[in-house]
Amino acid sequence: MKKTLMTLAIAALATSAYADNHNNPEMLKIATNAGCMTCHQVEPRTDGKLPIGPAWKDVAKKYAGKKDAAALLTKEVMNGTNLYDSHWKGKVSGVAMPPNAVAIKEPDAKKLVAWILSLK
Repeated sequence: MKKTLMTLAIAALATSAYADNHNNPEMLKIATNAGCMTCHQVEPRTDGKLPIGPAWKDVAKKYAGKKDAAALLTKEVMNGTNLYDSHWKGKVSGVAMPPNAVAIKEPDAKKLVAWILSLK
């Protein structure tokens, strides 16, 4: 009985941590204020339409376990992406991400990218 209660408590904490991470108000505020939410969303679309930019859960999945993912993605947020080197071709309707250095400060971009990469 004690072991079952502990297992349930751990599962509840894990679910709570997921919910807190997924709906992190600080990160959503940074993303909204920087205009990121215009093209991106946390969850993948389910209506069959291509999003403008990839859902952040898809980004987290694609870059999971990649050593330099945070640095690479922070650089892409700040400088934009190359129109001719789209690695989301066929999965998004946008062709490139514009530079965002005027919309977000690098420390906030680093925090946002770390949060995105932590999404499950």
